[in-house]
Amino acid sequence: MTTPSDGHCSYETFGVRFFEHAVTAERIAGALAGVVGDDIEFGPMGVGPGKVAKVSATGRVLAPTATKVDDRPLTFRVRLPVDLRLAVELGGQAHRFVADLVVPLTVTAHAAEPLTIVVHIEPPSRHDIELRLDADGIRATFLQFVAGMDDEIRRYVARYIARELAKPGVRRATTIDVSAHIDAAWSRS
Repeated sequence: MTTPSDGHCSYETFGVRFFEHAVTAERIAGALAGVVGDDIEFGPMGVGPGKVAKVSATGRVLAPTATKVDDRPLTFRVRLPVDLRLAVELGGQAHRFVADLVVPLTVTAHAAEPLTIVVHIEPPSRHDIELRLDADGIRATFLQFVAGMDDEIRRYVARYIARELAKPGVRRATTIDVSAHIDAAWSRS
């Protein structure tokens, strides 16, 4: 018979501790940094009425941060900063903007059969995205307000992140077959 002083614990306690050790805020942030990608580039693409304006953008996804918000299910709130440089060509003139965004993501880790960790990343809503948009010049500032650029950028970034999260590589990276790793570890000994 084992006693608490011999260092043993129940299988349930072991499972909970293993899961909490395997899925941490640091690991979630690190995995998202590699999964979502670094560079963003799109355009030129037509926007607005009649698609008369052409938008191009380049940018980077910066290092995300994650904070644990719940234990059961194990849930994290991730803040994914994005730095974008936009050019809007309208009437033969280019208007430039700098956008600093924070994309919030809710990430939940689940245990699954047979012995798998499944990480679910909830795609963001455009309403949740934080945006600071700086226009370069008076005409660009006017265009920003007339064209409703803030909402358009939020909408596009929300769709972009949702598309990235739906890619097969992301799906593979968010499913961890623990039994395969255990089998590999035992086969090396």
